[in-house]
Amino acid sequence: MISSAFAAAAEHGAAVAEHAAHHGPFYTEAHFWVDVAFILVVALAYRPVSRAIAAGLDARAAKIRARLDEAHKLREEAQEMLATYQRKQRDAMKEAEEIIAHAKAEAERLAQQAARDLEVSMKRREQQAIDRITQAEAQAVKEVQHLAIDVAIGAAQKVIGESLSAAQTGALVDTAIKDLSAKLH
Repeated sequence: MISSAFAAAAEHGAAVAEHAAHHGPFYTEAHFWVDVAFILVVALAYRPVSRAIAAGLDARAAKIRARLDEAHKLREEAQEMLATYQRKQRDAMKEAEEIIAHAKAEAERLAQQAARDLEVSMKRREQQAIDRITQAEAQAVKEVQHLAIDVAIGAAQKVIGESLSAAQTGALVDTAIKDLSAKLH
């Protein structure tokens, strides 16, 4: 098999050599000059085309870089805004907690003040009740004294009226009238 492959390759090489011998040197063939012209066109167009491609790629890279920079900038701004709003939320929560704590403290203070005011009011009312009771007792004592005096006067009149004569009663009234002016001055 290998020998048959070598035989086929040798035949092909012989055919190419025979073909070259019939047509002349390689530079006389049109196929050669088409290949040379193609390579020359590619070589001459390479620099401007490669520059255009590079410029296009550079422009695209610049656009992408600008978009990335803008995206980074927007991300940073968004993070700053998020941090700001989180800080504001924490501050608002702290303020709300302070307000609640202040309200609780104020409610406790008001409850204590109300309890003190109630106690003071109760003591004042108790004192007023004691004062009224004292006044009522004093009034009752005066009334009892007046009643006792009235009863004593009535009893004295009755006893004096029954035991003294009219002349003795007149003398007693005259003496009381004389003593009255001395007692009044």
